[in-house]
Amino acid sequence: MRTKTRTTKETDITISLELFGTGKSKINSGVGFLDHMLESFAKHSLIDLEITCKGDTHIDDHHSVEDIGIVLGSLFAEVIYPVKEMERFGSANLVMDEACVSCDLDLSNRPFIVFELNLQGKVGNFDTELVEEFFRAFVLNAKISAHIIQLRGKNQHHIIEAAFKALAVALRRATTKNERIGIPSTKDVL
Repeated sequence: MRTKTRTTKETDITISLELFGTGKSKINSGVGFLDHMLESFAKHSLIDLEITCKGDTHIDDHHSVEDIGIVLGSLFAEVIYPVKEMERFGSANLVMDEACVSCDLDLSNRPFIVFELNLQGKVGNFDTELVEEFFRAFVLNAKISAHIIQLRGKNQHHIIEAAFKALAVALRRATTKNERIGIPSTKDVL
């Protein structure tokens, strides 16, 4: 497992990650709904994940959610780059009841995000606008290109969970080992 710590005035975060794990997780972000999403992410990506965060949740959950995305993304980048002997591209359409979310990604070392989820209001106490903050922070710091697009759905919980699971499955597929590929780029570097 590789570990990364980041401390600011707003958050104190430690994350450990094993890319080729079994999907086990131990998560305590201080934000219950995010814990549920990250446990689901770990399970379906087969990435072992340990996260602790002490954040200023007495203000709101924004700093904790965004900063966890930053640390998780930068740790992921440390583990995968330079990309070699991996599929590089991953795609998944994930269904959760009436919701379906698509995630297409490229371990490109060129960060870019297309985020098209129709979210509004809250799920429990969780502000749904923070979902985009998390994905943006993760994708940009992981230096991947990702398109996360809602195809169907009305239930906010289902849409969000389908997005986390779609990212997980797409990452699992993109990081699949394939020795025949070598460096998966005509430039010979990623």
